[in-house]
Amino acid sequence: MKKLLLPLLLTCLISQNVNAIGKLTNDEEPLYFGLKIGTNYSNVYDESGNEFNADPKFGWAGGAFLSLPFNKFLGFQPELLFSQKGFKATGNLLGNNYSMTRTTSFLDIPLFLALKPTESLTILVGPQYSYLLKQRDVIVNGPFSSAQEQEFKNDNIHKNILCFVGGVDINMEHSVLGLRAGWDVQSNHGDGTSSTPRYKNVWYQATIGFRIN
Repeated sequence: MKKLLLPLLLTCLISQNVNAIGKLTNDEEPLYFGLKIGTNYSNVYDESGNEFNADPKFGWAGGAFLSLPFNKFLGFQPELLFSQKGFKATGNLLGNNYSMTRTTSFLDIPLFLALKPTESLTILVGPQYSYLLKQRDVIVNGPFSSAQEQEFKNDNIHKNILCFVGGVDINMEHSVLGLRAGWDVQSNHGDGTSSTPRYKNVWYQATIGFRIN
């Protein structure tokens, strides 16, 4: 009788474990991969208090994202984006008014903690690593204009910038509306000068994305 009880007990335990694993698999949140495209509305500020005023500008933003759920309410969402930031500025040189538009192109890698209070809303917060790819300045002085691109061989230019980003995703079937706000934790230039001010980027971002699971 004892010899029959042991296999029966093992069979019951295995059956319960299989049922538990099956339930966990059925309840598991799906993993999503997606693509997104949109725009940045960016500006800069000087936290050192120097007199440097600028106007915001629009730029492109787009890339890919991956949604990794821990459970129904918590997850991790890394992204890889091409992101244009910058600013517009005006001034006076030798009696002539001039304007400058600076466009900085970054490879942005935000690493978000994802909080999911509902299926349709995801709250995202986390650090972002930004790598400066290039900078383009367009200067208009009276009837003349010029454009310059830099590759930043000067070590004093920070090509690697740590940022902080927060926002929300509004989930709709296979599409996602993303809204973000971000700012640099580090300045772009170690020693600010009159020609190259020490500033930090700040931007708002709106994108539309498409999820694949």
